[in-house]
Amino acid sequence: MELTVFEILKVIFLGIVEGITEWLPISSTGHMLLVDEFIKLNMSDAFKEMFFVVIQLGAIMAVVVLFWGKMFPFRFGDRRRGMIRKDVFSLWFKTAFACIPGAVVTILFDDLIESKLHTPTVIALMLIIYGVAFIVIEKWNKKRKPAVKTLNDISYKTALMIGLFQVLSIIPGTSRSGSTIIGALIIGVSRTAAAEFTFFLAVPVMFGLSFLKILKFGFSFAMAEIIVLLLGMLVAFIVSLFVIKFLMDYIRKHDFIAFGWYRIGIGIIVLLYFAIF
Repeated sequence: MELTVFEILKVIFLGIVEGITEWLPISSTGHMLLVDEFIKLNMSDAFKEMFFVVIQLGAIMAVVVLFWGKMFPFRFGDRRRGMIRKDVFSLWFKTAFACIPGAVVTILFDDLIESKLHTPTVIALMLIIYGVAFIVIEKWNKKRKPAVKTLNDISYKTALMIGLFQVLSIIPGTSRSGSTIIGALIIGVSRTAAAEFTFFLAVPVMFGLSFLKILKFGFSFAMAEIIVLLLGMLVAFIVSLFVIKFLMDYIRKHDFIAFGWYRIGIGIIVLLYFAIF
């Protein structure tokens, strides 16, 4: 693959798209695949399949940096309180429990879904369907008070239920964060706790998916491929730092209805475009 300035600009643009859409409930994979329909990277199909997943590690590292205080399970320098933070360990066990359904489905059906459902029509339809779901659920949710208000209030049962909703995100266009947030809202989790648990879920999920994709691609990378991958991850990391902060500030004052309308709008545009052209 020849690494030209134009190709580098494409990678930077994809990194920006990934950094924005990974955390907003609008489907990062769906947007990345749609962008690739119009801005084709000069890569092999096998590399692009791997790239569109592994680039998300950059976004995940932004979560680790911003939420280190909540995610790191050890405490240093205060012997009176103990070295192990039991509440954080408990959250990670609940996170692992929630990941089981998605891991099973991904291992069994990932190749089938990639070959059959990674199409603009499927992505557009799922953008619209989940957009409608966000609007309906948020309007219904206004009449309810959340039963689970904070991250530490999430039980193993609640974590597993959220994990079952996460299974839906294997279909492109649904959004991993969108699936988990919708599921969490339905079962009575507050928006803030839903978003924060989504961040916890993202870490093992994306590291696991990335490992599987790299294993499938093979560990022999050309220098140009390494540069493309690292650059995309770096850009996604930097952009994600700002987007995550924006999202957490946003949901303290607003609901997700605006994202629902965005999903419907972009889904309709995509359907019309491919119907005409």
